[in-house]
Amino acid sequence: MEKYIPRIYDDIISEKLRMYGAVLIIGPKWCGKSTTAKQIAKSVLELQNPKTRNNNLEIAKVRPDLLLEGEKPRLIDEWQDAPTIWDAIRYDVDNTGLKGQYILTGSSTPRENEPSHTGTGRIVRILMRPMSLYESKESTGEVSLNDLFNNVKDIKGISQQEYEDIAYFCARGGWPETLSVSKEDSVKIARDYLDSLIANDINKVDNITRNPSRLRTILRSLARNICTTATITTIKEDTLYNDTQISEKTIIDYLNTLDKLYVIDNVEAWQPKLRSKTDIRTSVKRSFIDPSLAVASLRATDKDLLKDFNTFGFIFEALCLRDLKIYAQKLDGDVYYYRDKNNLECDAIIHLRDGRWGAIEIKLGSDESIELASQNLLKLTNVIDVEEMNKPSFLMVLTAGKIAYKREDGVYVVPITTLKD
Repeated sequence: MEKYIPRIYDDIISEKLRMYGAVLIIGPKWCGKSTTAKQIAKSVLELQNPKTRNNNLEIAKVRPDLLLEGEKPRLIDEWQDAPTIWDAIRYDVDNTGLKGQYILTGSSTPRENEPSHTGTGRIVRILMRPMSLYESKESTGEVSLNDLFNNVKDIKGISQQEYEDIAYFCARGGWPETLSVSKEDSVKIARDYLDSLIANDINKVDNITRNPSRLRTILRSLARNICTTATITTIKEDTLYNDTQISEKTIIDYLNTLDKLYVIDNVEAWQPKLRSKTDIRTSVKRSFIDPSLAVASLRATDKDLLKDFNTFGFIFEALCLRDLKIYAQKLDGDVYYYRDKNNLECDAIIHLRDGRWGAIEIKLGSDESIELASQNLLKLTNVIDVEEMNKPSFLMVLTAGKIAYKREDGVYVVPITTLKD
């Protein structure tokens, strides 16, 4: 048996189990949901086990409560195959009033027979993403976001990775399976994931048949427009060369389906209190749950990224956003982006639930781009109304460089491969 690699989600799940009767872990296939849940659960029901699947599904139709018997917390793996279990768990949690009773995992929303009750207050959702670079031990973790939010002023760190390594991490992705195979094989996993998604999963979500060629075209457009606020119209125009019959309604349907499968992971716009009345852009920033899916959609490799630094820059931003989202989850926060009508932008804002926030610009790492990014961050602080909001806990330029340090203007320059939660 392969040794379990600790995840940031270990602590997140354990904390939520202390607070709620049940935890639902959602996220893409192969990101490690079941493996992580099994480290915490004391009994397991695997609904996709071919030996017991048919019997368990029949029981779920008549007496779903029978499937809940077992030592707690009890894991119900791929629960969406038997949606009646949701209401049975909600009822049991209500009836007993106990915390930490159940863990559910799922890679898509139920196809039919939606639960009749949302489970609010009883069942809490956790979106699990593929591994961050710190979890895969490719970040030294010398710079802690938690420390920066808690007023630690000095940082230091030296990245052990080169640009070639960063490009490889983008193409390989954070799939746990990639860590136990060769480098040559690991970059193929995201491609296989995409092929499986297109051939099988896309039609299983709601039993509606969709065109594989059309899906590839839309995925490719999303990859070309990654980390931008591309509209549905933009995506349509981008796909017309290959599909002259596609409509905006069809594109929305495909995007909604990809969302249900946790393939796309867009970034919402941040809307802070400003010093003056300025319109803030509210479109989502397009992104994938893992940068490797964008690379695979482009049918590219890590070597291709090194030949096209413009594309590499956008894919690198997606890599950083994935890691920042994971770290923010641990800190009880969310990741946004900022852009106003004057085109003042910030790639990422981490906003904690207690009101603290930090602003981050993401750059591959030339001295000129770091200087411009630092100036941009300082401009951002001048438009925020600090009387209505907290001052930023930190300003950071996140790079693919080598050394973590603090500039004279107070902006931190941090290689992504030195960062942790």
